[in-house]
Amino acid sequence: GLSQYSSDPRTEWDLSAYSTREQVLEAVRSLRYKGGNTFTGLALTHVLEQNLKPDAGARLEAEKLVILLTDGKSQDDANLAAQTLKNLGIEIFAIGVKNADEAELRQVASEPLELTVYNVLDFPLLSSLVGKLTRVLCTRIRERSHKETADTPASTGPQLSPTDLKISAVTSKSMHLAWSPPLRPPKKYRVVYYPSKGGTPREVVLEGAASSVQLSNLTSHTEYAVSVMPVYDSAAGDTLRGVTSTLPLSSPRSLRVSELSHNSLRLSWKAAQGATHYLVLCSAAPDGAED
Repeated sequence: GLSQYSSDPRTEWDLSAYSTREQVLEAVRSLRYKGGNTFTGLALTHVLEQNLKPDAGARLEAEKLVILLTDGKSQDDANLAAQTLKNLGIEIFAIGVKNADEAELRQVASEPLELTVYNVLDFPLLSSLVGKLTRVLCTRIRERSHKETADTPASTGPQLSPTDLKISAVTSKSMHLAWSPPLRPPKKYRVVYYPSKGGTPREVVLEGAASSVQLSNLTSHTEYAVSVMPVYDSAAGDTLRGVTSTLPLSSPRSLRVSELSHNSLRLSWKAAQGATHYLVLCSAAPDGAED
């Protein structure tokens, strides 16, 4: 996910917006730089309240990391906002460019500062940080995930995880999902579905007593990936996943032409199931074509 900020933070895309590396890279290439003021505290609050919510794609069981990139000193209290995030277990990496205040970067960032604070003199030099920052981020995620696993009771298995996902009643614009619930009912289910070849994910949140859902307003003749995740107070069970395609829209058949005259003709056809209107296009045939 990515947000830009000046005096008014703006979400460019949510965590759930893209599902492939290529889509993310294309979004980065298309990004327009937002100039203006430097209200870093407001931006961190925006990330917490808008970008790290389940409906923006933040998964309950995932480690939460924020990378702050700034080229100036904050015009509001960045430290207070950063402390709020850190108190919630969100780790902050601070990267300064040009006129960034290193003392402020060190206040905002999480410990240990030798791994979470970076500062370069100009924007082209950011590329020199990519390799190290990638390794550090991946290592921190692994370390924190292992710690959570050690501190938390096992979150998978038949006790916490639904089984046997069935997809049925598939039409051109809907499908029905059903599953066998786990032994211990979850607090809720998150059902996420999106076109598997690229598209914005949509989400339905269900009460823990549910074991089925109807997905509607789908696109015809499209392969959809679906997932069903059980969510508990302090853990998440295994996610059920499936893939299926919606049906193509039915077509009219057996077109016939009759009652020809010098300036009119009648068309008739067998109806297309579910059609509410028809669009009939007529144009003169090109020279030399059969009448």
